Amino acid sequence: MDDSGIKKQNWDVKETELFLEILKELDMKKCLDGRKVRNNKLFKVAHRRMTAAGYHRSVDQLKFRWKLLKSAYYKCKREPDSPAPTKIQGWWRYEKTMIAIMESRHPLVGAGVNSDRNDEATEDSDGDASMLHWPQPQPQPCSDNTTQNLDLIIKMDPEMDSQLKIGFIGAGNMAFGIAKGILSGESGKKNLGNTGREVLSEGVKDLTVVSTVGNVLPVNVKVSAPSSRNLGRFQELGIAVTHSNVEVVCGSDVVFVAVKPHLVPLVLNEISQHITDRHIIVSVAAGVTLATVEELLPENTVAIRLMPNLPCMVQEGALLFARGTHAKQEDGALLRSLLHRCGLVEEGPEAWIDIHTGLSGSGVAFVYLFAEALAEGAVKMGMPSALAHSIASQTVLGAGRLLRDSGKHPAQLRSEVCTPGGTTIYGLHTLEQGGVRAATMSAVESATERARELGRKSAAGGRK
Repeated sequence: MDDSGIKKQNWDVKETELFLEILKELDMKKCLDGRKVRNNKLFKVAHRRMTAAGYHRSVDQLKFRWKLLKSAYYKCKREPDSPAPTKIQGWWRYEKTMIAIMESRHPLVGAGVNSDRNDEATEDSDGDASMLHWPQPQPQPCSDNTTQNLDLIIKMDPEMDSQLKIGFIGAGNMAFGIAKGILSGESGKKNLGNTGREVLSEGVKDLTVVSTVGNVLPVNVKVSAPSSRNLGRFQELGIAVTHSNVEVVCGSDVVFVAVKPHLVPLVLNEISQHITDRHIIVSVAAGVTLATVEELLPENTVAIRLMPNLPCMVQEGALLFARGTHAKQEDGALLRSLLHRCGLVEEGPEAWIDIHTGLSGSGVAFVYLFAEALAEGAVKMGMPSALAHSIASQTVLGAGRLLRDSGKHPAQLRSEVCTPGGTTIYGLHTLEQGGVRAATMSAVESATERARELGRKSAAGGRK
């Protein structure tokens, strides 16, 4: 890319600070030597993280920005009392992080870079943007001689370390569907490209963000359940199984708690003392609120509430998640990257989770009921049952795929099927007389209210 084209793209303060924090963390992963940030792979990782945060820059633009920042660092090192470098106006905002990057291995005492001078010059695009607060926890030794900061790097980007560990407590259909999606590999990528699926939630709008994440290996996944009844299918995927929930937690970075709602308090009480700062706990239990989960976990635990649906088992699910009090954007980005092959993955406020349960979790059963009724109508008119059910299932599949991929409103597609005076409008008239529209809306409402009721019970410590 032409440098002149890059220079025209002004960076604001928050964007530059985020970029530097990302480079600093990747730098720590790469032998604590800031100059190795020139590594092309690191810039690709930084590009994905920047895009996930809502900043759309090319890899070349990131490289050019780093080149300018590094030049400014060396200039200030040589001439500590000189005015701020003209190419990086407002340089004083970035000095501390640049020093941390460039001098992380061998701090240059007395280098002369004054981070506290009153430099009012700012870049044209800075405006009134305030300095982002990025907490800097002190690295603390872990049992495996790594640090909390390295754990954060692993959590934020699985491709940086193929040893990301995933655990499942519970071996039901939801756990199995999610596990299949996480391990689906290249075939999952192909399916993703064919469906036109996009991440629409705030902050992640580029499909490449989720389609290029590294694969999780079966050897790094473990599932626990009290009985062996459902464990065989996990073993067929190459996943290790156990009856110990504690074993799963101690060997995992991300733990999916996929048990019945009334068992969540028992499970969380059992594993609570083994949860550390490196863990992300993902609750897949219907109706169990984030407040309930966080109350049962150690203080500051990263918790996320996820609601998938049954089609996750064939990587065509609809999944909605909400982040807990201590879950950061990068935690959500990691979960999205892990789940993107399971189907459509969206993030929203927790209040939407119960609605999603009524719409998509229970809605799957509503669709099955309608498909069954379609087939039975054909049987009534003389078609063999097996053929009727096969055609009904394909009709539902084809209609759903067209609805998803066309981007059109359902009413528009419906009108395109209707010929004046034709068969479809007569059939629709009969459905309207039967109140199918109102009945479906009421069904979603009832399922949503039931999910909310379960949530209130879980918060009160009751059993479903």
